Amino acid sequence: MKYKKRMKKISIFIIAIMGLIVFCIWQNNDIVITDYEYKNTKIPPEFNNYKILHISDLHNKEFGKDQSRLIKYTKEISPDIIVITGDLIDCSHSNIEVSLDYIREAVKISPIYFVSGNHEKSSGVYESLSEKLESYGVIILDNKNLTLQQNDSSINLIGLSDITFMDSNETLVSESLHELVDNHSFNLLLSHRPEFMDVYTDNQVDLALVGHAHGGQVRLPFVGGLIAPNQGLFPAYTSGIHYNENTSMIISRGLGNSILPLRIFNRPELVVITLKNS
Repeated sequence: MKYKKRMKKISIFIIAIMGLIVFCIWQNNDIVITDYEYKNTKIPPEFNNYKILHISDLHNKEFGKDQSRLIKYTKEISPDIIVITGDLIDCSHSNIEVSLDYIREAVKISPIYFVSGNHEKSSGVYESLSEKLESYGVIILDNKNLTLQQNDSSINLIGLSDITFMDSNETLVSESLHELVDNHSFNLLLSHRPEFMDVYTDNQVDLALVGHAHGGQVRLPFVGGLIAPNQGLFPAYTSGIHYNENTSMIISRGLGNSILPLRIFNRPELVVITLKNS
């Protein structure tokens, strides 16, 4: 009888461990797509229903052979543009070909705009990566802006390089952004960092798309993210849409992992934003 009870406990323990392993694998590999309708009267009517696919923090993670799952989702979403807000690669796993597998196919679907993250800076291969990205037709917007055109109307697309490319100087971030904002246009910002929400607000950004926080890594019910780089424990900005005066910020929870290898209650995320003139 004691033997049977012991074996039952062991069996339950093994099943629980196996269940936990399966849960963790699912949590870290099953992609969720989050849709936002963003409304602003500054958006020209010609950009009504303009669809943006926002990708962040891939960290060289693979989703199927040659990124086949990411490509499948991208084709199904069929965005007007794809924006990537940094950490496409990981400083610890800097084989850029893993991420370029996605780029090579995705650029055939929609134009791609890219800004750097801190892992691009610390990888030591950003020069090589940027050359490859541009060779495939990706437009790099590190401290640059351009005009997105629809018929006779336009919006101002701004990109900020990661602060680590600017000597980690927040003043330089603000000064760079100030030079790129157009006060007579709708200003759409691509940046890696959510913690600079006040900087984006002070410089009259209308909508900022950011990443970096990995959703807080572990998401607790009724609490949110547990920890995020440069924000610490129980960070304010890890996921979703945030508002500050006339500025909105949408945070991608990202796709991959870096120092912390697991996501819990925090599946990899693709973000889709549909612009609305209203």
